[in-house]
Amino acid sequence: MCHCGQCRRTSGHHWASTHAPFDKLTFQSDAGLKWYESSDWAKRGFCGNCGSSLFYRMNDEDGIGIAAGCLDGPTGMTVSKHIFVAHKGDYYEIGDGKPQIETY
Repeated sequence: MCHCGQCRRTSGHHWASTHAPFDKLTFQSDAGLKWYESSDWAKRGFCGNCGSSLFYRMNDEDGIGIAAGCLDGPTGMTVSKHIFVAHKGDYYEIGDGKPQIETY
């Protein structure tokens, strides 16, 4: 779970994702996939038709973050940690007992 301001603005709350090596990710079709350079160090992938946020990829990293909300369930995923909690919204508390990292 990422609680940074950019992820909160993009997702409307906090960014929940899983991670995979980019070279292991395959697309049945990427016709509607659009990429936005959200910073000097990363880009975000989204659906060009509906605007759904789908991916987050650091420019110098081999992996890719995949939005948990876009995956069909059941996924079997669980929360492992929270990052950028120093930037979380003031309207919620993190109470699941998972590790909380102030930045990253």
